[in-house]
Amino acid sequence: MIIRPDNRSVDQLRKIEFKTGVAPYAAGSVLVSFGNTRVICAASIEEKTPSWMHAQGVKGGWLTAEYSLLPYSTLERKPRDISRGKLDGRTVEIQRLIGRSLRAVVDLEKMEGMTMWLDCDVLQADGGTRTAAISGAYVAAKIAVAKLVAAGKLATDPFVDSVAAVSVGIYQDTPILDLCYIEDKDASVDSNIVMTGSGRFVEVQSSGEEATFSPEELAQLIALGKKGIAEISAMQAEVLRK
Repeated sequence: MIIRPDNRSVDQLRKIEFKTGVAPYAAGSVLVSFGNTRVICAASIEEKTPSWMHAQGVKGGWLTAEYSLLPYSTLERKPRDISRGKLDGRTVEIQRLIGRSLRAVVDLEKMEGMTMWLDCDVLQADGGTRTAAISGAYVAAKIAVAKLVAAGKLATDPFVDSVAAVSVGIYQDTPILDLCYIEDKDASVDSNIVMTGSGRFVEVQSSGEEATFSPEELAQLIALGKKGIAEISAMQAEVLRK
């Protein structure tokens, strides 16, 4: 049995919190914490859709995401993308993942003429920023949707399921759940799992870091991810119920 840096068991999540209403001008917002990883997720609504939808004759609405690591979120200052003149590849990958994950559980036809923007800004990075962002973005989006329905701007809730995400990996030859930065940095296998509340997969990202992994190890990682996401989904539901 390994000893993890924060003394958690191999299948134990970090302390997770969802603090809503942190951005008053957003339609919905939440500060999500996975241990020391903290991300503000805010939903904004535009009553228009992207030009490509009009050009292609696509009906309904749209949902998209932007993601950023704030300069002070890491141990060494990270320059803003705008100062470098372009987005880095990691940023593009993560914001696309967040958008895909949310769109997987939304009936976009019910958002006719609307675009929902989900801005995910990392205040503090200690591993698992993309999974925290997905889990928090869902809560922010649901809060925004509830306001739109209450105001009569949406007839019904377009969400058909919930969505959450968690990291898993192999650290010191042991599959573990919800990696902090130290574990993520030294993991031989790094994975991110995105699932719906009903237990269906949206995305499974898994790669060896100068290492390989067996089908049995992959099955263990997926089992850990399913357990963690079920717990996160229950937390999301409780926050939204309140």
